[in-house]
Amino acid sequence: MGGPSAEREVSLSTGHECAQALREAGFEVIELDAGRDLATRLTDVAPDVVFNALHGRWGEDGCIQGLLEWMRIPYTHSGVLASALTLDKQRTKAAYIDAGLPVVPSLIARAADVRAGHVMVPPYVVKPNNEGSSVGIYLVHDAADGPPQLADTMPDSVLVEAFAPGRELTVTVLGNRALTVTDILTDGWYDYTAKYTEGGSRHVIPADLPPNIFDACMDYALKAHLLLGCRGISRTDFRWDESRGLAGLILLETNTQPGMTPTSLAPEQAAHVGIDFPSLCRTLVEDASCDR
Repeated sequence: MGGPSAEREVSLSTGHECAQALREAGFEVIELDAGRDLATRLTDVAPDVVFNALHGRWGEDGCIQGLLEWMRIPYTHSGVLASALTLDKQRTKAAYIDAGLPVVPSLIARAADVRAGHVMVPPYVVKPNNEGSSVGIYLVHDAADGPPQLADTMPDSVLVEAFAPGRELTVTVLGNRALTVTDILTDGWYDYTAKYTEGGSRHVIPADLPPNIFDACMDYALKAHLLLGCRGISRTDFRWDESRGLAGLILLETNTQPGMTPTSLAPEQAAHVGIDFPSLCRTLVEDASCDR
């Protein structure tokens, strides 16, 4: 847990919550804050299984997965390829398109070009191509606003995608089972603060949707999980424009390391279908392996 990514604090919270749940489930748990000496510490601990509670770069992009494969330590969640693919948002979109899943137009642009002028007709969204948790998101409403003045901390290349209006929906897949659909309600943009601050968002579970939209979300999430090669657990996020019916439903991204904090969506969905938090964590440990 922890690690050096922009999502370090969320990962620490996820790690503490999962460690406690695993202890309740009967496991002996050692919490490791992932640093440059991680391989040495893993050698010293010699764990039976690594429960991966890392988020963001190095933790869900194939890096830690490659280390664990090299050390032949069984681990939870997705493997090297699925992890690397899903944290690259543009390549994930390409996989969605190949499978016939609906997405909005997007492109990779130099941050300098984005600052200099509109690279896409507004409204559009600018974000890092390989971060999660709504880190570094800019929403441009119309041309009169001018181009976004991205922070210096943004990467040299960024993802620019057409803004998808409508409701924020999400589906967790556990194993090969889509659990349910959650409707995420916020006063504004579903940003980092809304995701991880108590009261920052309200979750309606199951989402009150027309049956065909609910079923499509479940179907698309499972298809995304399988086509990307995810293992253990994943969560796919959607936007739905009610005025357009099924044509207004689009996939945003798939998360191979969904948050497991008190305000997180995946544990809520698991609880809704009768899987308590310790049981959820146990399921992931029992699924752990190498060669994922």
